[in-house]
This record gives sequence, structure tokens and C-alpha cells, in this order.
Amino acid sequence: MALTPSNMVALGSSAPDFELPEPSSGQSVSLQEVSKEKGVLVMFICNHCPYVIHIEDALVQLGKDYADRDLGIVAISANDAESYPDDAPENMALKSYPFPYLYDESQSVAKAYDAACTPDFFLFDVELKCVYRGQFDASRPGNDKPVTGSDLRSAMDAVLAGERVSENQSPSVGCNIKWK
Repeated sequence: MALTPSNMVALGSSAPDFELPEPSSGQSVSLQEVSKEKGVLVMFICNHCPYVIHIEDALVQLGKDYADRDLGIVAISANDAESYPDDAPENMALKSYPFPYLYDESQSVAKAYDAACTPDFFLFDVELKCVYRGQFDASRPGNDKPVTGSDLRSAMDAVLAGERVSENQSPSVGCNIKWK
């Protein structure tokens, strides 16, 4: 496992627009469609990364816990599916996330977001300005810290409450995005 940190884009950056296919439904989904009244969480994940697998159940729970809230959630895989067939659209479609899981075949969306690793999280407020980019929590495969999502959940709760998100943010770490 190669440990790659997120790039920690500048807070206040605008969310790059996108429209990507959702392999499970065959439909295209845009940023506007997933954004809700208070904002949106955009995360870059994949099927095979041990760091994503480590938090996968907690990602599902996060999606369920926030499904009826005014904050959208979307996941995007940008990995090269030819070199990493576990991340191919047909395998993405087998996942049962309670939020859209989109495929960025051209990798242009991942590049626009300056995504570096899986998982990589970007939380945007009502104006689609970045207020959080960082780790899910301090748990990593093998470090025996519980998977809670506490860092990301705190930021999401602040956005929902209309409060300022702390700028004290730790980068996410995981496998690098598998570029073509």
C-alpha cells in the first residue's frame, strides 16, 4: 500500500462542475443534481483500495445518517479501470452505497478537484465553496483506532448548522489515484 496524502486544496475554492455516469443506474448525474440546500460532499473512492475498504461500512452509515439532511453526498471513482479491473464500472455497479457512485473515466473531474488519493473528501457549502478537505478520521488499516468518521462528520454538522468549519484539518491519506 502506497501512502499518498490529499493535496489540501485552498479553502474557499469553488466546486468544479461535473456530469458523470452512474454505472448502477446507467444515468448521468451532475453536481447540481447532488447538491442540496446546505451544500455537498464530493468524495473520491474506489473498490480495491485498502484505505477505502477499511472505512467502507462507515461510508455506508454516513450516507444513511445524512440521507434526509440538506447536504448532498456523491462518490466518484477515477481509477484507470483497464489497469485496475476491480474498479471497472461493472464492479462499481455491485456496490450498494446510499449515494450516487459515479465513474470518471477521463479522470478530468479528479484532476479538476486536485484529488490525489482514495479516499479523498471535499465538502462544499451552500455557495459551493470548499470548507473542508481532509481525513474521514484518524483510523487507518492496522493502527487500531476506531473508524468513526468524526473529522468529516464534525465538518458536515457545522455546515448543516450554518456554522464555520474549523480550519484545523488533517489531510486524508490512502492509495494514490491510478492515473492513466
